[in-house]
Amino acid sequence: MLRLADIPAFRDRARANSNAMSLSDKLNPAMQERLRLLLSRSADPDNVLHYLRRLLEQKPAAFQRLAVSPALLQYLVAVFSQSQFLSEELLRTPEWIETVGAYGDLHRVVSADEYMERLERGLEAHGAGMPPAVEYARFRRRQLLRILVRDVLQFGTLSDITEEISNLADAIIESAYLRIRHELQSRHGEPEDGALTILALGKLGGRELNYSSDIDLMFIYSNNGETTGPDRISNKEFFKKLCTKLTELLSAYSPYGFCYRVDLRLRPEGSLGDVCISMEGARDYYRKRARDWELQMLIKARSAAGDRSLGRQLLDFIEPLTYATSLDFTAIEAVSLARERISEKMARKRQAKPGLDVKLAPGGIRDIEFLVQCLQRLHGGREPWVRHGGTLLALFRLRDKGLLSETEYSRLATAYQFLRNLEHRLQFADDLQTHILPDDAETTHLMALRMPAGQLGSEPSGVELRETLQRHLAQVQDIYERLIHAQIPAHYREPLASVSEIPKAEMDVLLQQLPGGAAAPSNLVRSLEMRASGLAATLSRLKLTYGLRSFEHFLEKVLPNQQWLNWLDEDPTLAGYVVDLFEHSPFFAEQLVRKPELLEELHQMRVKPESHTRYEEMPALLHDATGLRRFFRREMLRIQSESICLHTPIFETLRRTSELAGCVIAAAYRLALEQVVSQHPPSQPDYAARDQLMVMALGRLGMLEFDLASDADLVFVLPDEDQAEAQFWTRVATRMVEILTAYTGEGTLFAIDTRLRPNGREGSLVQTEAAYKDYFEKQAEAWEGITYMKSRAIAGNLERGTKFLNGLQDVDWRRYGQGGRSKTKLRQMRQRLEQEIGVANPLKAGRGGYYDIDFALMYLRLRGAGIFYTVLNTPARIDIVEKMGHMDRADAQFLQDAATFYRAVDHALRLSSGHAEGNLPSAPMQLQILTELVSRWTPDHLHDQPLPVELDQIQRRTREYFDRLFAA
Repeated sequence: MLRLADIPAFRDRARANSNAMSLSDKLNPAMQERLRLLLSRSADPDNVLHYLRRLLEQKPAAFQRLAVSPALLQYLVAVFSQSQFLSEELLRTPEWIETVGAYGDLHRVVSADEYMERLERGLEAHGAGMPPAVEYARFRRRQLLRILVRDVLQFGTLSDITEEISNLADAIIESAYLRIRHELQSRHGEPEDGALTILALGKLGGRELNYSSDIDLMFIYSNNGETTGPDRISNKEFFKKLCTKLTELLSAYSPYGFCYRVDLRLRPEGSLGDVCISMEGARDYYRKRARDWELQMLIKARSAAGDRSLGRQLLDFIEPLTYATSLDFTAIEAVSLARERISEKMARKRQAKPGLDVKLAPGGIRDIEFLVQCLQRLHGGREPWVRHGGTLLALFRLRDKGLLSETEYSRLATAYQFLRNLEHRLQFADDLQTHILPDDAETTHLMALRMPAGQLGSEPSGVELRETLQRHLAQVQDIYERLIHAQIPAHYREPLASVSEIPKAEMDVLLQQLPGGAAAPSNLVRSLEMRASGLAATLSRLKLTYGLRSFEHFLEKVLPNQQWLNWLDEDPTLAGYVVDLFEHSPFFAEQLVRKPELLEELHQMRVKPESHTRYEEMPALLHDATGLRRFFRREMLRIQSESICLHTPIFETLRRTSELAGCVIAAAYRLALEQVVSQHPPSQPDYAARDQLMVMALGRLGMLEFDLASDADLVFVLPDEDQAEAQFWTRVATRMVEILTAYTGEGTLFAIDTRLRPNGREGSLVQTEAAYKDYFEKQAEAWEGITYMKSRAIAGNLERGTKFLNGLQDVDWRRYGQGGRSKTKLRQMRQRLEQEIGVANPLKAGRGGYYDIDFALMYLRLRGAGIFYTVLNTPARIDIVEKMGHMDRADAQFLQDAATFYRAVDHALRLSSGHAEGNLPSAPMQLQILTELVSRWTPDHLHDQPLPVELDQIQRRTREYFDRLFAA
């Protein structure tokens, strides 16, 4: 459909466009185009333009240098869109951005030695002496700029980025250590047989440091003794001075912020212990007095600076104490209890901070790291291979040894990367040590846009971010509870009597027997064949491949429920439906994993295939918003499952989805009306609020082509005689939108767009019939009037609403349908849309895309005296235009095929990802899935060659028809 958001030059982009215009005369045409492209991909284009303008005003010479380099402009846009503190830094020292790629290392990890060399080169003016703390803080911030550019432009993986941040910290610690030691030795002399190792723990120890992490350090010196200089002191005193000075230097605040906040509380005896301890003292402590959690946190320990061999000696001594040599959950449960107590304490401290803590929330970063360490302690005695300080590599090794299933590994690793990427963006925005995702919608939406491409789909939003975040947290929590709180590991149990009781680890092995997996022990195969032979046969016959991992997790949820298992075992057709969904719709596969009770809806589809809900009767039966969402989710699954499994014609599926959306909108209308009447009744005591407010659907919902993840374009019209209660009905409309769009544990229904009302966002949400008619007679742009040609009354007084729309479309025809004006206007609008969004969304707005068909039909309708359609979908519009004599049979048949093809491709993309996509996927596997789906809803002659080839031919023929029509 034609929407404001499709035309960036309109309204909402006005400020951004004016900012861009103020810069345009400073850029050559090629760089203007480069900036336009970068802004279209930026997370925060307004902020980018704000900082570019300030840079031009404050540092014009620097701006001119940077403005001629495509690479430097790309780096600037990356920083200005993501990090406030680094953006401000670049305004002060714009030359920093010019050195980001100076070493030619933007696509690789810089080692600690390389950082050390660069740091020391910058400190040459200080000789071997001690530089001020600001020098280290400046170096750190300057290098973080380079790392952030790598991160935002995705020149490195998460592991690359955290390793590089850790390498930077290692270099700074090493440099400061050597210079402080040199300064102390010039006064006190060399300690006798004295070496010091600086152990890194926590995230720095695992080479997983954040942008704004504390660094956990422990100082160990080799032996007691004395220094050899004129001002002799004990080794202990020497190293205590060194460690204290080092801690103070790194923790000092400067104009470039802290270098690092140093945390020494993980040392022996914690805050009560000495700042440094001898090797002998450390060994004695860990052998006799160390608590379980202290041993566990040493899994990540490594020597980051000083004498590495000394650090290795201590860790070699401690390692046998850390890893259990026999299978015993006692120690693990003890640590788990301690962790729960710590989490409860932290939660109490966080109560004053609104938002969700991605680190400490159940299922968050800390749970993943703790789970990994528990499994390492438990199995590391038998399997040294799993001993590693890095979380992601440790997860890989645990899976490699069969200690995590493929599903568990995939879910934990994916969640960890998502959470850490989100944590990074929370921190590098303002260089704050924060893990809180604020509650406000604006910040959440901005964070969604800042996430790495691919983590939230092609159209990231705040709602999508929260839904994805909650899904990851729930999945991690589920695995955590299952693995940590089990009394013994499942794969050490004796064989069980029932297939529904097969433990998780065994079922993972069993599932590997299915096509696409490795061979599994035959006794498990026989167990499934004996107890669920029908299901085993179905799985073997259908050769599940693409959706195997998700199906594993779903089957795990099904097995404890004997009725569900019986359904799948006894009915191969139903089992086939489930496999079909997992194979062709990752989105609905995920729905079934999260809510396995939805299997009941598929069972109903199987036993009563002709039984469909009468949506016109449902609004009166839905009494609360939660029930409304559950109803919508189940019905949506039913409709889309029939689309996939029963090959329902595409426009039939879209019609039923539109009717479902209309049903929930009508139900939300009734619920909103009841709530507002009880809380804010009409101002007139005798006013009877019933259905006076008319709700109109436009766009895809208006033309009965609403689909999964479509936005609902709604406007609210009030009869002129009810104008005195406009405030009351505005409350009803507002509450109705809230019910439909609120995010809850049951998810959301769909997005609502109300911007197509007169004057857009500046206009009142509820306006009278007279106000609409006056606006469209005098002020409306052509695109606004034409938009209402695809509209219908969907809630409230439907009869009056339909009559109102008929009259409004008469106004449209009088203004735009005579004298050929509509042809010019429509052609110009179509060209503009192609220029603005055709590259990003070729299926809809590109040359020969669906919009060519849509605009052609709107023009022919206007040419036909603006006939008012009661049936609005595309096939019906084509049929009516042909019967009116405005289109010959061959063109009509082709447009029917093209419209079917476009809607089928769009529908298949939505079923796969759960949201709208604008182009064919590039991955062969995704393209194969898409091809298989499209072939189910299109005639044979539209899928007798590769999908991209068919698309190209249809686009060319569609554009040929469009040019022929608008040139005539």
